[in-house]
Amino acid sequence: MRKTNLLNTKLSNAISEIGHTQWLTIGDSGLPIKDDGRKIDLSVIRGLPLFIDVLAATLSEMKVQKVFLAEEIKTVNPEQYTAIKALLDDDVEIIFISHDELKSMSRDDNNIATVRTGEITPFSNIVLESNVDFEGEAIK
Repeated sequence: MRKTNLLNTKLSNAISEIGHTQWLTIGDSGLPIKDDGRKIDLSVIRGLPLFIDVLAATLSEMKVQKVFLAEEIKTVNPEQYTAIKALLDDDVEIIFISHDELKSMSRDDNNIATVRTGEITPFSNIVLESNVDFEGEAIK
């Protein structure tokens, strides 16, 4: 059994395979996702699992240098935006783009996987750009 928090094998594998500057997208239950082998569907019922819980689990194992959020989140879902900022390391750059641009990024070849959550609040979507963690702690 793993010693780390993240137990979902598909999500764990995606994080293990991601390279520097590649993307991983986490979306709400309404984000359109191409089922081309890169879709990781974690949704169970409306609201389960929550976007923020999946993001927290992902960030516990993934070093991120940039995140992309839809501009609309600031006014339509400010609570979610505040929760996202609380999870990010201080050195992570936040870039705001249109929701259509975010959806396009999730379909780009640079996006290694898109995770569907059960989240039902608007604009709860994020594209994570991978960084390199040369100073990370090795598991003994």
